[in-house]
Amino acid sequence: MLQNSKAFSSFSVDDIEKAREFYQLTLGMEVKDSDMGILELRIAGSTPVMIYPKVDHQAATFTVLNFPVDSVENAVGALGVKGVQFEHYTDKDFKTDEKGIFRGEGLVIAWFKDPAGNILSILETK
Repeated sequence: MLQNSKAFSSFSVDDIEKAREFYQLTLGMEVKDSDMGILELRIAGSTPVMIYPKVDHQAATFTVLNFPVDSVENAVGALGVKGVQFEHYTDKDFKTDEKGIFRGEGLVIAWFKDPAGNILSILETK
């Protein structure tokens, strides 16, 4: 029944205007207004991701959105110039380097947070 459905993801934020500014200006994404104060992130080749305001928002403790890139190293540099701060993890299974990049078992990934504290990632697609 759902195998042909065009599913989409959504997550909450505590300040929709800060979210709009971050996703549109900092990350350079197309952001559209939708009904009831909801934002739609338009991502190439994907269904829109919905961002909705929530008064009692609590940031996700897991990655809510992953952005595949050709080079995590280059993306970390470019986003860092725009003020994006990358997370640093010391866990033995996910230890990141000084730039906040995890390199392990063929996976290259870096995590960062949006203004609402939700965790996002960039990961290599080689």
